[in-house]
Amino acid sequence: MPPIKAPAAMGPRELQLSELVLPRLANHYGTLFGPEALALLGRSAYLLAASHCRQAVVMAAAQDIVFLAPVPVGSLLQLRAAVLRRGRSSLSVAVSATLDGPGGAAEVLRARFEMVAVDGQGRPTPLPQEQQEETPA
Repeated sequence: MPPIKAPAAMGPRELQLSELVLPRLANHYGTLFGPEALALLGRSAYLLAASHCRQAVVMAAAQDIVFLAPVPVGSLLQLRAAVLRRGRSSLSVAVSATLDGPGGAAEVLRARFEMVAVDGQGRPTPLPQEQQEETPA
């Protein structure tokens, strides 16, 4: 797969998406299986990092992974990813997942990911410079 080409401006710093927890994602207790939960969090981090820097990225680390509550089959997870830090060739992305319940939205999953921009050979490459948005006078 060819790398994503980098335009002049950086993409968004946040991403929100929804994911339905289907039976194929569940463990024998009828709740979201841990590795599947981690995959959803990691996918969210990747989507944000790739759209933010508009080039190929890979996951270098997953940290502070917390499973706060079970997520039953049939739940609609709301995932939110945000860029925490920009380095020379890497981004730190925080991802959290919430469920709406009788008492309101509750956080059920949380993690932080280090994403690294790479060239066609998989070597780290500098991120494009962030452009400052011009405000009309």
